[in-house]
Amino acid sequence: MPDTWTLERGATVLADSSTRFSVWAPAVESAAVVILQDGGTTEHRMQRRDDGVHETVVAAVGPGSDYFLRLDQGRDRPDPVSRFQPAGVHGPSRVVDPRAYAWSDAGWAGLETADLILYEIHVGTFSEEGTFEAVAKRLPYLKELGVTAIELMPVAQFPGRRNWGYDGVHLYAPQNSYGGPQGLCRLVDRAHAEGLAVVLDVVYNHLGPEGNYLAEFGPYFTDRYRTPWGSAVNFDGPDSDEVRRYFIENALYWVTEFHIDGLRLDAVHAIFDFGAQHILEELAAAVHSQAEALGRRVQVIAESDLNDPRLIRPPERGGYGLDAAWSDDFHHAVHAALTAERNGYYEDFGGVDAVVKAMRDRFVLDGRYSAYRRRRHGAPASDVPPDRFVVFVQNHDQVGNRASGERLSELVAFEQLKLAAALLLLSPYIPLLFMGEEYGEPSPFLYFVDHGDKQLIEAVRRGRRAEFERFAWRGPLPDPAAKETFARSRPDPALAASPPHAELLRLYRELIRIRRQEPALRPGAARSRVESDAQAGWLALVLLGGGRDLLAGFNLSNEPTTIETEIPASGWRRRLATDETSYGGSGSEVPSHLLSDAAAPIRLAVPAYTAALFCREDH
Repeated sequence: MPDTWTLERGATVLADSSTRFSVWAPAVESAAVVILQDGGTTEHRMQRRDDGVHETVVAAVGPGSDYFLRLDQGRDRPDPVSRFQPAGVHGPSRVVDPRAYAWSDAGWAGLETADLILYEIHVGTFSEEGTFEAVAKRLPYLKELGVTAIELMPVAQFPGRRNWGYDGVHLYAPQNSYGGPQGLCRLVDRAHAEGLAVVLDVVYNHLGPEGNYLAEFGPYFTDRYRTPWGSAVNFDGPDSDEVRRYFIENALYWVTEFHIDGLRLDAVHAIFDFGAQHILEELAAAVHSQAEALGRRVQVIAESDLNDPRLIRPPERGGYGLDAAWSDDFHHAVHAALTAERNGYYEDFGGVDAVVKAMRDRFVLDGRYSAYRRRRHGAPASDVPPDRFVVFVQNHDQVGNRASGERLSELVAFEQLKLAAALLLLSPYIPLLFMGEEYGEPSPFLYFVDHGDKQLIEAVRRGRRAEFERFAWRGPLPDPAAKETFARSRPDPALAASPPHAELLRLYRELIRIRRQEPALRPGAARSRVESDAQAGWLALVLLGGGRDLLAGFNLSNEPTTIETEIPASGWRRRLATDETSYGGSGSEVPSHLLSDAAAPIRLAVPAYTAALFCREDH
């Protein structure tokens, strides 16, 4: 990629008020641009090059003009690199000039990976309006909460108005019902003004089924591999160079034209590439190069079911060079320990030991046998720095892929909710919160779609039923196509003002504040040691160096316990306990001070389902 990249495909507004149209369509013999104006159309033939690219320049056509690409004189299709689909996935594309938005974030350089505290948002349900503008209005609240970045679930144009976003088919076009490209620009600009980074969830492993016309243009897909959603993207077969370009340039597009600070790559385990340079390595290198050219930091973060540390090892060590990866193991370990669920993939987790291993070794399944998969799974990752792992106790998948979409607040008691918050925000990794988690939102987050094809809707219903069979979830499922399903998934932020939600929110704010104040809690800053007693139900995290020494104790059992661990000789002051009255407890039973010496381990009494944090006083 060149040092300074610009998008060449699609519609490019030129200085003389004309527009250049360019599309890679080797499957098409002839192509034309059809301009829609004044109730009629004009057709402009495109020139076909030997490499399958069709191009033309149309005079007196600029921003706001709508157009189709006419293929082989018969099929009118949206542009594969459309910047805007104002009438949805089947409608015309619109010419957009990315220079039209006046950015005000020239001083913004992004964040270090270790400083990310992520807050995941589904734009459509985050507010009554379901728009980028409505998200922007709540940025001051998120800044006060203390998170440092918002992570948007996919916003590439999808069918209808109700969708998680993983059925997107126009990867360059921000969703019309959310506010389109201008709305996304305004949201990112205002986030940067508040000191918040913006991470965007992108889907490069498949496209949605409705409105997906890419195969009519060229060999974007292959039947050599199969994904849960059908044919795989052709990243390593014949004519795959331009396919790779399409997705890599999409990543560069978000970073360049929308000032996005990070990309979360959905389900990279469903990306198949057996070439010498994996598409993920090439994409990460291109994004980092463009970020350097722009004078900003941009993270590439993978979601993967593989537990493969190669994703986040540097290329010089045989890795792909991504900045971080989601760790489902942390979630599964905490969830299974607090809920006692053992169905589906929770079969491999349970009890304190799995939580300890997740805290200490990154992955629980790091080459161990997985009963759920009936084979060994993963590889050791303890050599990889902790700031390369994103952890969570809730997210859209782990909530929304339950049959009834229950959040953790509906599955465990209040004290356990607070314990989960402490495990997350005192962990040595990058934390991610799911919208509403911070005040214990009780509403479900359900799976919803808005397809126009009735047969497709029925196929979605069948697929959801089949997905839940292995979890032994029974009973009627919420209808993914029903408007009510979407409406039920909308959080109610007004709850945060009343008990016990207000107390939980206060705890989250304080944990985040402490995390940002104490250098030892910055991932990778301190030497960490994890000790535990599975039978007694406790674990302790000791953080030494990198600032004040810290001791975090967690009782995951329903009985009081005594933590015994060695810490440096000193006085230690309690910084926080989840059973304090300000967090909805009856008054903390955790001692306010500890005195340790070198002769024996300290003994710390901790009530059931309680976490406490101590800081060394002579530091």
